[in-house]
Amino acid sequence: MSQVIKTGKAFEFTPENIEKAKVFIAKYPEGRQQSAVMPLLDLAQRQNENWLSREALEYVGEFLDVPYMRVLEVASFYTMYNLKPVGKYFLQLCRTTPCWLRGCDNLVKVCEDKLGIHNGETTEDGKFTLLEVECLGACTNAPVIQVNDDFYEDLNADNFEKLLDRLAKDDVPDHGPQIERINSAPEGGPTTLLEKAGDA
Repeated sequence: MSQVIKTGKAFEFTPENIEKAKVFIAKYPEGRQQSAVMPLLDLAQRQNENWLSREALEYVGEFLDVPYMRVLEVASFYTMYNLKPVGKYFLQLCRTTPCWLRGCDNLVKVCEDKLGIHNGETTEDGKFTLLEVECLGACTNAPVIQVNDDFYEDLNADNFEKLLDRLAKDDVPDHGPQIERINSAPEGGPTTLLEKAGDA
């Protein structure tokens, strides 16, 4: 189990997040408030610069009236929760077969060469963290990388470098395919259903 970092700083939800937490809890029957642990951990993580400190975990436990260990079990099981600080731009790079076949190794090399980081590392300036993950569910548009909440698809070494250059300047580009492709349509455009009804 990962060592949880204690920062020495108190954590509590903002008034806005308290209201959101109450909405999540209200979705569960009386006495089952612990079922809201996952959305509350997500709230806490978003409020705490995308990671969960020991204080944040303890606070969620107190908020739900469940033992700290129960909260830690959830937070340490799911990779969506970060138990140590991550960069401003959290790069989750898919390494599953479709992305691997379409060149995700080239994206890893870009991170190593351009950012000087490997899997699980953060740049010295705290701007980028790289984490290799399993399937992100966008296989048609492989290779794919998730940056914070957004997916950047159809990447290659060249367009990925450009993406990193823009992020380094806090110029966040549109997410989705990074080539001439509409969503998950075939590369080069659609090849079927090209005629409208009544054209024939």
